[in-house]
Amino acid sequence: MKDELSHEGIVREVGPKITRVAIEAKSACASCHAAGLCTSLDATTKDIEVSTALNPGYQEGDKVEVVLGTSMGAKAVLLAYVVPLFILLILVVSLSYTSIHELLIGAIGLGGMAIWYGVVYLFRDRLSREYVFYLRRPRG
Repeated sequence: MKDELSHEGIVREVGPKITRVAIEAKSACASCHAAGLCTSLDATTKDIEVSTALNPGYQEGDKVEVVLGTSMGAKAVLLAYVVPLFILLILVVSLSYTSIHELLIGAIGLGGMAIWYGVVYLFRDRLSREYVFYLRRPRG
């Protein structure tokens, strides 16, 4: 479907409340036809926590697809990348018109981004309720 993002994974642990699924996060060049010849191959395994109540019937070792709606993916990109970029740009550009030293301006810009990520961290429980992952059997 077009309106969802999915990654294949393997159920690692099934608990009473949380099911952990291991997915392989690949960089863009990992799927390249020349990836075997290149030394920049980047793939890591990440664990995703999914509600067991919403996804019953899975056992450890099952192959699954972890699914998230694309609108939620776009919101995640906005919160994780776009807003901090604008914070950095606004602080650096506006402070560059003052007599503050450039190193201090850079530090203030990074500090503004750190504050943003701190706010996101404080609201992580609320955000985790909005980002609901679902499991399904792989197609084909």
